[in-house]
Amino acid sequence: MEELDFIKLCRQKIAEYYHLKEYKSEDIYVVWLCRILQNNKALLSTNKPDGMYFECTYNGDKKELYLDAYKRINNYEIRLED
Repeated sequence: MEELDFIKLCRQKIAEYYHLKEYKSEDIYVVWLCRILQNNKALLSTNKPDGMYFECTYNGDKKELYLDAYKRINNYEIRLED
């Protein structure tokens, strides 16, 4: 699957997760994207303040898309010394 088609599919499935009928591309954005051989993986988030982010994985051998939904539980600073 081509990169742009993969991103479009991920955005569509995340919109379905939220039960959105209409969304703009800036509502669901790509944080990280990787393609290895026939497989794709992306981390995406939304502009919603719910702390959710998503991992989409496309298995090119099986023609399957997996969508994992995560919620940020904690975000804290760890200071490292030089």
